[in-house]
Amino acid sequence: MLVILFTLLVGLAVILEIGLRTIGFGNPLIYIADEQIGYLLAPNQRTRRFGNLIKINEYSMRGEPIQRTPLTSTLRVLILGDSIANGGWWTDQSQTISSLMTHSLSAAVTSKFQAVEVLNASANSWGPRNELAYLQRFGTFNAQVVVLLINTDDLFATAPTSLPVGRDRNYPAKKPLLALLEVFNRYLSKPKPIPEMQLVQDEGGDRVRFNLEAISKIQALTRQVHSQFLLVMTPLLREIGEGGPRDYEIKARQRLSEFTQTHQITYIDFLPKFNTIPDFKTLYQDHIHLNFQGNQLVSSVISEQLSVNSKLLSINNFDN
Repeated sequence: MLVILFTLLVGLAVILEIGLRTIGFGNPLIYIADEQIGYLLAPNQRTRRFGNLIKINEYSMRGEPIQRTPLTSTLRVLILGDSIANGGWWTDQSQTISSLMTHSLSAAVTSKFQAVEVLNASANSWGPRNELAYLQRFGTFNAQVVVLLINTDDLFATAPTSLPVGRDRNYPAKKPLLALLEVFNRYLSKPKPIPEMQLVQDEGGDRVRFNLEAISKIQALTRQVHSQFLLVMTPLLREIGEGGPRDYEIKARQRLSEFTQTHQITYIDFLPKFNTIPDFKTLYQDHIHLNFQGNQLVSSVISEQLSVNSKLLSINNFDN
């Protein structure tokens, strides 16, 4: 009787393991720690989560492998961002903002370029200081345009840290032995706190200023290599509609607006645009992340900005 029960349990576990692996468990994206950037998606990964394809190339970007230097006939755009740009597990590779922009720009700039590449250098919870460190490490990849895609929370982002890697279940450093173990650790077990993270969260000083300074340095780096710079910000879901942003967010937004004017940065704020959409909730996956419909809107507006702005697409400098 015990043998039969044991056999049934083992059989059930095998069936569950196979079922979980078919939807992507057991093969999560893994991260690597980095002293300056904080953390990166480990290069050269491929997985599926809930049917959505996710590819990470040799430069820890979400996308296909690339040549370090593009052909002179190629328009290359580099997007720097967090989970909104990355798309996460809920977004198929073909539905990320970068992929959608590749298609829309290809149709818009055929008279100037034979091919379009939109690179996607992003990771969950990156802020401007992470993105600056990535750019300092890898450069612009000879992109004619660098797009920094942030959300309102990024104005208050903390300094880069590698503490979550291998300790936070959302930032695994290695593959689990079993899909069952991943499900247990991710959804059924109590998360283990990281005591040192409190020091990171308690960062003193003017955090908004720190992040504006990082954006300024990103702009300066793009200018050094004769690339153009575009800053884009998406709002949190609760900022849209009757409630509007909170007082501290209004102040930070005003500082950002003044900053972009002072530094002559081309800036797209999606809050006014989203406020014109009656069913704006249909743009969101959750309180902060966009779904496919939201990605479509953002990608089309950015692509339109690039295609109509001759200055942004007039630089063909490949000496970065």
